[in-house]
Amino acid sequence: MSFSNLGLSEKVLAAVAATGYTNPTPIQEQAIPHVLARKDVLGIAQTGTGKTAAFVLPMLTILEKGRARARMPRTLILEPTRELAAQVKENFDRYGAGQKLNVALLIGGVSFGDQDAKLTRGVDVLIATPGRLLDHTERGGLLLTGVELLVIDEADRMLDMGFIPDIERICKLVPFTRQTLFFTATMPPEIRRITEAFLHNPQKVEVSKPATTAVTVTQSQVPAGREAHEKRELLRRLLREAKDLKNAIIFCNRKREVAIVHKSLQKHGFSVGALHGDMDQPARMAALDQFRKGELPLLVASDVAARGLDIPEVSHVFNFDVPHHPDDYVHRVGRTGRAGRTGTAISIVTPLDQKSMAAIEKLIGQSIPRAEGDYEAQAEAGDASEHPREQRGRERSRGGRGKSPRERGQRGHDRERSHEPRGESRPSTEARPTREAKPPREAGHASEPRRGSRPQANHSHVPSIGRPEPRRQRDVDTEPGDHSHLPAFLLRPVRSPAGA
Repeated sequence: MSFSNLGLSEKVLAAVAATGYTNPTPIQEQAIPHVLARKDVLGIAQTGTGKTAAFVLPMLTILEKGRARARMPRTLILEPTRELAAQVKENFDRYGAGQKLNVALLIGGVSFGDQDAKLTRGVDVLIATPGRLLDHTERGGLLLTGVELLVIDEADRMLDMGFIPDIERICKLVPFTRQTLFFTATMPPEIRRITEAFLHNPQKVEVSKPATTAVTVTQSQVPAGREAHEKRELLRRLLREAKDLKNAIIFCNRKREVAIVHKSLQKHGFSVGALHGDMDQPARMAALDQFRKGELPLLVASDVAARGLDIPEVSHVFNFDVPHHPDDYVHRVGRTGRAGRTGTAISIVTPLDQKSMAAIEKLIGQSIPRAEGDYEAQAEAGDASEHPREQRGRERSRGGRGKSPRERGQRGHDRERSHEPRGESRPSTEARPTREAKPPREAGHASEPRRGSRPQANHSHVPSIGRPEPRRQRDVDTEPGDHSHLPAFLLRPVRSPAGA
């Protein structure tokens, strides 16, 4: 089937032909007729199957009739991240080049003044992230009572990012009679509840099982040691040995890890960029633009780049960190093997990641094979020979608990075996060297008490200060009047004050 059989307008068909596409994808083929018939649609498809065009193309056909009013958009598209929102706007600019439509983008990192000026002129298509959209409505600069069509894209990502309460608020602000298009790659229970609450007799379009990966992607897992430096060394080796590597996205679980891996690869001569949520919007867009153009073949990113980003020719995906949620694995792998192309997805797996990998394999319904090579032996060798710096830090933190029984007190171990009391095993007092007593100083010097000080008592009978000697040993080795076991300063004579 071709696009001409789906009921799209002539202007939209001309724009599609100009981009080089001739045949629609399964999700486009099934969803577009329902959208044009003004029915609610629940679209379930894995990433990289053309979901964005499945709602952009029919929206352009619908919007050819009508006119926008100030501060009252005709259609609303909600996206979980700024990058996805900007990407959808690019699709409208590409396919709607022959139409005079006003498209506005409401995302963070851009001044309110510029966005408010666009809303005042009136927009046909409003693309927004939930937080910034609610900011404009609370300020009174935006009315959603004129929305005819609502699109909630990447709904499962909305759930992960905590946007579901915002989505519920927005759905209550738009008219009850609007048309709703709901697209997601996975269907957790919370998403199913939302669809039942806000969609009216939706047409379900499911072109693949929820949470499945494309068959064009070759997946593998590579064992690694526990330490972070071992994982970075393995990543560099995989990058150098990868076959047909044109470009690659390297995913990390945390923003801090993104910065560390990015700096490490730069240090070892790789041309690489970084992308995570703490970067400002111009830096994020610049990194994506350089990666798309091929100026940076490698991109280290957090899960902000895992959902819906359309970079068609990504040859490899590396999971430096195995994702905590199995659904995230599906989205990460979906960045490669798009539009029927082949791709490669490699996950670096430490012993602590085995449980997460089992959950991923259960979700996608297939086992992920181990990569061929000596990676397993290298991982075992890395665990056996711990990095010196890590080893020193571990010993300091344990207080020497990592030592062997011989190193941390074989003598005490032997005592317990022989049932001897601790005191008898200590050397006698005569065997221990003692400090020689210094001769007493002359009268009138240091031995004389200072004026106003208290009289000093004679402490010659005081036992030694410090660890007391065993009673049995002292009774045997010392005689009455023998003060050789006392420290020297206690043997100095003390002169009594006059008139005492």
